[in-house]
Amino acid sequence: MRFKTIRRSAFVAVLTCLGVDAEQAAGRAEAFVPSDELNEVLPKWLRFSGEYRMRMESFKGAGFKEKSSDLYFLNRFRINMKVQPVRWLKFQFQAQDARVWAKNQNPAAPPFQDRMDLRMAYVEAGDVEKGGVGFRGGRQELAFGEQRLVGNSNWANAARTFDALRGTLRRNGFRLDAFAATVVNTRDGEFNEHTSGNNLHGLYGGIEKLVPNAVIEPYLFWRLSQRLSTENGTLGNLDFKTAGVRFAGKLPGNFDYGMELAKQSGSLGTDKISAWACHWRLGHTRIKMRYKPRLVGEYNYATGDSGSQDGKRGTFDVLYPTPHDKYGLTDQVGWKNIHAFRTGVELKPHARLTVSSFFHDSWLANSSDALYAAPGAVSVRPTASSVGRHVGEELSAQAVYTANKQIQVAGGFSHLFPGLFLKTTTPGKAYNFSYLSFVYSF
Repeated sequence: MRFKTIRRSAFVAVLTCLGVDAEQAAGRAEAFVPSDELNEVLPKWLRFSGEYRMRMESFKGAGFKEKSSDLYFLNRFRINMKVQPVRWLKFQFQAQDARVWAKNQNPAAPPFQDRMDLRMAYVEAGDVEKGGVGFRGGRQELAFGEQRLVGNSNWANAARTFDALRGTLRRNGFRLDAFAATVVNTRDGEFNEHTSGNNLHGLYGGIEKLVPNAVIEPYLFWRLSQRLSTENGTLGNLDFKTAGVRFAGKLPGNFDYGMELAKQSGSLGTDKISAWACHWRLGHTRIKMRYKPRLVGEYNYATGDSGSQDGKRGTFDVLYPTPHDKYGLTDQVGWKNIHAFRTGVELKPHARLTVSSFFHDSWLANSSDALYAAPGAVSVRPTASSVGRHVGEELSAQAVYTANKQIQVAGGFSHLFPGLFLKTTTPGKAYNFSYLSFVYSF
């Protein structure tokens, strides 16, 4: 009888993914969770769960060049195991297998592929996520605020983790996280390890009762690394701090807002670091209108570098962000050397369906510096023939259907129209990106 239920639920999941009789399929699938069936026969201190994600991606115009396209399939499988012998102590493990098929990259490499590896393995005393006191040590995710500076980058097939020690305190609407970490480098076919000497330390706070319906999150990140190149080509040690604050909440009349300011200072060898960035957002939801449209306006800015060999580094460093779709769905623009405007609308045609469309417009903050992609790497450097600072405009549309707690289907398309800077620095071809994804949690 149980096997019949499994076969029927699997079939219902397929129907839901294809959009066939979605309401009925969602209701029937929700009644069956494979890990629940397994956990029923296991001792209470041992629990398993998992996730499967498939995503097709396609792009055209890589490097803003003609005949530069790709179509490939990303596949990711995760298995979680939790061992909790007592209420206040648990051990968490996650194995991950991330693969890519049909991509024009040979051999395949991270972040697209990282075959079976131990992604997380930590011990936790107390409760880091919700409790008054918590301590976590080992390989883990770190994600703070909107993850513009420190996050797990879960969109990537081989998402980010850290080898870290983290402690959390919560009391009367106040929160403080303190951590010491080093990022884990993914290596396909090898056990993932961190690089010695590349360290990130941080304090991240939360104040929930000072302003009604809002949270204020001050933070300080301190990054240390060794033997990096200075502007004059010598090697030096990196030592710089990022101090900032995030402020987000709701206002009367169904308005919501968010802002973030960050200032960086320090040194890399003989180079002095001085950079800053900001994020401003205002949203308004029309509750009484059909589909409950939410209108959004946003501005993002980050400094660039004015001279390549003046001993002053002015390009903002995004550290370890979760950058996907924060500055455009194409991810061709990042929070470095940029003025970026964003406006659009989000709709709820159904309780399970969200549809959105956005317009982006971007300029270089400093014409002497490069255009950087969303993860932070250089995308296009200025040349002698470069004219203007206008990067371009982007139009995007997405739809996300959440059938139930287990199944989610999403898809999107975006088109970047090159501006004068790209037209005079590259072949100037438009960039298209599209995706279709399916996620099944079990």
